[in-house]
Parts: sequence; C-alpha cells; structure tokens
Amino acid sequence: MRIPTMNHKKIQRIMRKYGLAAIVRKKNPYKQMMKKSLEHRTFPNKLQREFHQILPYKVFCTDITYIPFLSRFAYLSVIKDIASGEVVAWNLSLTLEVTLVTETVKNIQLGSYENIMIHSDQGFHYTNPAYIEIVKELKMIQSMSGKGKCIDNAPIESFFGHMKDELDYKSCQSFEQLRLAIDEYMRYYNHERKQWTRNRMTPVAYRDHLLAKVEG
Repeated sequence: MRIPTMNHKKIQRIMRKYGLAAIVRKKNPYKQMMKKSLEHRTFPNKLQREFHQILPYKVFCTDITYIPFLSRFAYLSVIKDIASGEVVAWNLSLTLEVTLVTETVKNIQLGSYENIMIHSDQGFHYTNPAYIEIVKELKMIQSMSGKGKCIDNAPIESFFGHMKDELDYKSCQSFEQLRLAIDEYMRYYNHERKQWTRNRMTPVAYRDHLLAKVEG
C-alpha cells in the first residue's frame, strides 16, 4: 500500500484537529551533567598531612561548612593559614554557587600569592574550572585530599568545629546579623583567642612570632 505524500501544513491541521502532539526527545539532564563534570579536574595531595608548618603564608587549607540559619542554611567558605592558624579569608553566602569559593580567594589580602599551596577536598567547587583558573592566575599551588578522607584536611575541619561550638549563630534573626556575627568571630579568633598549641598566642601574634624568627 502506497502512503500518499502530504504537505506539512495539512499534517499540522490534522494534528490540531485531533489534539495530537509529536513527542520530541529532550536532552538527557544526567548526560548533560556528566558532560559538564568532565571539565572538572582533581589534583594530587601535595600536602600529605604535613600540618606542622613553620612559615606563614606558605600553606593554606580551605573548605565550606553549612550553618543552620532560621529555617534554611547559609554557607561559609574559609581559607586558613596552617602555620599560624590565622583565618586569612572567608565568604558567607545563601547559595552554593562557585562564586562562594572564588570570592573567598579574592578576599585574601596579600601582595603576592606565588607558590602558596592551597589545599582542599575534591568537592565540586574546588574542581570547578572557574576556581582552578583563579588559583592558576595567582600562581598558587593546588592540592587536594584523597577522596572521602576528611583527615587530610584536619586543620580546617578543626576550625569549623571550634567555631560552631563558640559562635551563637542560632540566635541570628537575619542573614545580615549572621554575617556580622561571623565577621566578629573571625576578628576574635585571629586577634584574641589564644591557642595552647601555638605558645598560648593568638593566630596573628603567632604569625608575627614566626615571621620574626625567619627575619632574625
């Protein structure tokens, strides 16, 4: 049986008349996600748990933590100097966009970043091309923990634990109030909170102590 040739406009009229619709195959969102993830890169663990550092501004560690905020979460990104314990940069956001970590790097206030190691886990943010590019532009050295090994980034995990024990974030009634509370805690942690493992000095005082030893 020969199927008659029909004009496409006639086919459209028939489809409208009987309420027919062509099924168009949509792009598979999982495949799209996998394709995008292929752009991400991991880096070897160059730190290798060498947490006893004696030179400030040589090795940083970084991570993100969730902070319960009213009926939702806020997300805090922190960069910490392993030698002195000083928090050198932080950023708070209501979203988990990659700008959470890229803006944190931009908040570091140093004249030169060259050859500073910055260690993280293998999370989505730190394997993101945008983050990798910023680290590369600053001539920093990227290092990553082994997959699923939180102990590889113990200094920053320890900081988050102390912060959540000491900061009254649950009483904050607005994002701005939470941001101000965290800013104040970072100031307190760096300039007032003495640490037994660092000659009972604050991170900033211990940083200056280490730098003076190098210069001397």
